[in-house]
Amino acid sequence: MRKIGFVGVYDKTDTLLYTAKILRCLQKRVLVIDSCKMQKARYVVPSIAPTVNYVTTFEGVDIAVGFQNMNQIKGYLGKTYEEELDYDIALIDVDSVENFNGFEIELSDNLFFATGFDLYTLKKGLEILYGLSQPVPMTKMLFANKVLKEDNEYLDFLAKDAKVVWNENIISILTSDMDNHVFSENQRVARLKYKNLSANFKESLATIVMTIVPGLKINEVAKTLKTIDKGV
Repeated sequence: MRKIGFVGVYDKTDTLLYTAKILRCLQKRVLVIDSCKMQKARYVVPSIAPTVNYVTTFEGVDIAVGFQNMNQIKGYLGKTYEEELDYDIALIDVDSVENFNGFEIELSDNLFFATGFDLYTLKKGLEILYGLSQPVPMTKMLFANKVLKEDNEYLDFLAKDAKVVWNENIISILTSDMDNHVFSENQRVARLKYKNLSANFKESLATIVMTIVPGLKINEVAKTLKTIDKGV
């Protein structure tokens, strides 16, 4: 199972859910783990009987909420600690040092640092990276209406004492009012609608998916996106 870490205090739940749906349509078995303090998935993903921690299924993707490490999830699903979970990919949403360590995020196959550019989001997210014990490669996932060169340089300045090695590629998540409207509508109808998303957000999702799945071709992603687009 490939572990993909999404680190930072910025709200990335919608992005992870859409990423998971695309991966599911690419025939991947996907688990999304919301380990964040806010636990947004608890409120926006429908569940029959949510408890302190649980795993539910939404749009063909399993969603785990309320767990602090992978062994807790294995126990919940009836696995021993030595057994592998029955998924191809786990997308792990982390916003604290405790869960970063609990899920051993440093050992992930891919790591993304998700942030906006307000000081709280930047500095609070970077607190997690300051605790790195060894250099870790990570991809910037920058949420903004427009990502300026100065913003990226400021992030580099704030992160200069963290043991993070930034990958060359940067993923800009340029969400619009249209996207935010779709996110809100999704929550009301308990669906993950796709076709009214902005072209910029769809392009960002495609980039994330190709980063996660080695060897995936752009034409495969484009075909999958068109299929999803026709459906919802």
